[in-house]
Amino acid sequence: MSKRATRAAFGLALAQLALENENVVALSADLANSVKSSAMKKVAPERHFNFGIAEANMIGAAAGMAANGKIPYATSFAMFASGRAFDQVRNMVGYPHLNVKICASHSGLSAVENGATHQALEDMALMRAIPGMTVIQPCDDIETQQAVKAISEYDGPVYLRLGRNAVEDVNDADYQFQLGKGVIMHQGSSPITMFATGAMVQQSLEALELLKEKEIDPTLINIHTIKPLDEQLVLEYARKSDFIVSLEEHSIIGGLGSAIAEVTAANCPTRQLFIGTDDVYGESGRYEQLLDKFGLSAAAVAERISAFSKR
Repeated sequence: MSKRATRAAFGLALAQLALENENVVALSADLANSVKSSAMKKVAPERHFNFGIAEANMIGAAAGMAANGKIPYATSFAMFASGRAFDQVRNMVGYPHLNVKICASHSGLSAVENGATHQALEDMALMRAIPGMTVIQPCDDIETQQAVKAISEYDGPVYLRLGRNAVEDVNDADYQFQLGKGVIMHQGSSPITMFATGAMVQQSLEALELLKEKEIDPTLINIHTIKPLDEQLVLEYARKSDFIVSLEEHSIIGGLGSAIAEVTAANCPTRQLFIGTDDVYGESGRYEQLLDKFGLSAAAVAERISAFSKR
């Protein structure tokens, strides 16, 4: 299987989209090479704008462009797009419900060299809380490229969460991205359901192989759209599971796990194992080391599910 970072897949898809739609524009906060919007700059330089290290100004400009019929893809690191520019995202994009696509790279722990100050573990919580904001986190190259095009056809603000590191493709050429619809990756025989998003889909697939050695065979569902959540699918599997598991490279406070718990608590109270970072900041280190440390590696996931199943 091929490997490509979702940020790189984003850049390729954005460049292609720019060729197909003259209303697509890209905005960068001096990180075009890192976020890979530079790919569009090569094919449509007149529609690629660099605002320097001024994320708030970039979001304001994106709002103005959207108000004038353009489809702006505003790019930066997740920490800056969601944190530094939160005021502008909330009041200039969310409040008037403008058609701005906020594309945030280096999410979760993936900004490994930069450490805690750059590792966005709260961004989905911030973006989920903005009324009308759609929140998407694709898991691989194929899903990312389709998501980039799909959000151009959706009229409204979107937060697209991307990773820094290369990940294996888990979808094939027949895959069809549908905004707001979860994807069953594996139909298991055990009454356990795993709901994963982003790079945790790959870790979960590896964890499944380890769990099979313990005669545990959960169902795995990819939740690429955190908001609006596929409530129907979540409730369908919550009702037939002894317990459910949420898996995210994000704080367990306010992200995918919280979104699922909000739905099940109101409709179908279900035991839930929350796998994510637990009210802590990130750290510097190799990516694989950090996944191990924070209990997000395949081995750690398998061990935690196995232990929870015995409770």
